[in-house]
Amino acid sequence: MAAKLNVGLIGLGRMGRVYGAYLAERVPGARLTAVADRNPGVARSFGSEYDVPKTYESHHDLLDDKDIQAVVIVTSTSTHQEVVVDAARSGKAVFCEKPISLTVEGAREMIAAVERAGVFFHMAFQRRFDAGYMAAKKKVDDGAIGSPVMFTSISRDPYRPPLEFCDPKASGGLIADMGAHDFDLARWYMGEVKTVHAIGGTLAYPEMKTVGDIDNAIIDLVFENDALGAVQLSRNAVFGYDIRADIWGTKGSIQIGYHRQTPILMMTAEGITHDVVPYFMERFENAYVAQIKDFVDRVSAGTGPAITGADALEALRISLAANLSLKSGTPVNIAAT
Repeated sequence: MAAKLNVGLIGLGRMGRVYGAYLAERVPGARLTAVADRNPGVARSFGSEYDVPKTYESHHDLLDDKDIQAVVIVTSTSTHQEVVVDAARSGKAVFCEKPISLTVEGAREMIAAVERAGVFFHMAFQRRFDAGYMAAKKKVDDGAIGSPVMFTSISRDPYRPPLEFCDPKASGGLIADMGAHDFDLARWYMGEVKTVHAIGGTLAYPEMKTVGDIDNAIIDLVFENDALGAVQLSRNAVFGYDIRADIWGTKGSIQIGYHRQTPILMMTAEGITHDVVPYFMERFENAYVAQIKDFVDRVSAGTGPAITGADALEALRISLAANLSLKSGTPVNIAAT
């Protein structure tokens, strides 16, 4: 039996706890050896719950641990550059949640650091590991719908995150943080983006104006091959979690996603109803597990990452161009970023 990969996890917020639980219980090739969180007691509490032998309050201390071979970084976007660069210097394989950084300069420094160190670097975009999105990718690549000419992606949360997360200085804001998935998929299916034109506003949650973020946006895309795209982002899908995409081709189209979580319909005198997808964990649980398992398996096998820093940089450039367009009211060429 192959030896398990010793993994350290940095950041135990909402998503960090999700990854930690998966590494501890659902990834056969991994051994969750250590966790770190700067908030006192958080790592110790998680370590006790999941039987993790080592806990730290500093990512530096975790990276100094010679037993750890790979790290999973799930800290706030504003800290990604520092933590990834430090991880690369430590010589450990790196998995980093999206977005890669708040700035192009920061992203490029991260990529340069892992290249200098020669370490494995995987960026997290879990939708690429979802069964529906993967099946659609194969259909597109096989030519089942001819040449793709239009891409539409919809991401709607049922409610806004905490204001401290919404702050663009911490997460990048609606377009950069939430839209990163849609922009990554746009490139995956359609190729590179040439220009973007964004409109948006703070329409459902006036309090988000206090941190400088918006809660709804539409971003039109023109790809380098002149195909078209549109991304819709919203924080107020009050009925549930709404994540879908359409790819239109010259010979057909593909629809990805669903509203109904449980495959039943209730049919009564009052009407026909069904439930909805509650939130991201119910929709993408299997994709998150598959993604972190892919990271562990590829590091153990010595192969390259499925999603690179360069992929994440391009998604970030689209996000930044969209934010520029939102402010200027005019289309923005991606080359401007």
